[in-house]
Amino acid sequence: MTAERREKLVSESETIMTEMIMPNDTNPLNNLMGGNLMRWIDIAGGICASKHCEAYTVTASVDHVSFEHPILTGDVITLKSCVTRAFTTSLEVYVEVHVSDIKGHKAKKTNHAYLTFVAIDEKTRTPIKIPQIRAVSSEEQNRYEGAIRRRELRLILSGRLKPENATEIRSFFNEM
Repeated sequence: MTAERREKLVSESETIMTEMIMPNDTNPLNNLMGGNLMRWIDIAGGICASKHCEAYTVTASVDHVSFEHPILTGDVITLKSCVTRAFTTSLEVYVEVHVSDIKGHKAKKTNHAYLTFVAIDEKTRTPIKIPQIRAVSSEEQNRYEGAIRRRELRLILSGRLKPENATEIRSFFNEM
């Protein structure tokens, strides 16, 4: 049914996926089509989420996808995904995209996205409780702390939380 609700390290579910950009992945300008990149981001994020939950997960939302640099035919992309925070039945996953040539040269970060997944019971198809996350590095800790504010923003934008009830966002701006 579900993994015991224990705390897990971010590194336990990190996922790395690599793709080579082929002509059928690109538009007439030989740039990777955004939809193809979004599909791979969803796959890498979903694998990471399912590894963390030890259960099937479904995509609940995609907060932000940035397209900072074009990715060309023949480039190699590496998608690195990690859980930033686990809630009761949902979790946030951060996916970072890096591009290089086939020899591994000219590597740079090109894109990133935050996604939310919900763990689902295989038989009942209802949400299940998931393990919490333990952030160790300062980078993991920063993403963990920011996840609660991103979650509140998602809930406000979806109409499920009133702005005046967004305590974490309000306290963040009050500290400034």
